[in-house]
Amino acid sequence: MDAPETIALQDKIVADVLRNIYDPEIPVNIYDLGLIYELKVEPSGEVRVKMTLTAPGCPVAGMLMMEVQDKIKQLAGVKDVKVELVWDPPWEPSRMSEAARLQLGMM
Repeated sequence: MDAPETIALQDKIVADVLRNIYDPEIPVNIYDLGLIYELKVEPSGEVRVKMTLTAPGCPVAGMLMMEVQDKIKQLAGVKDVKVELVWDPPWEPSRMSEAARLQLGMM
């Protein structure tokens, strides 16, 4: 079984991948935008992501979820990826990182 430090490192690696996926309508990556609500990397190689969108009617919802799944699957050691779209709690701008707010001129 992997040590907790290994899992933490794997979480960071997956988070770095998510920082390279952008919402096509907002020039900020989905991680800093606050769209990732939960990220779990299991010792078995299964990765679970709970994410949301900025609005329920987002026209790129399916595409964005597939991109998350596909990019995580490319990582070494990943056996399976499950991406779940959630709406609770609703996304709001306060979920953005400080860097994202700065980039969008909201500070």
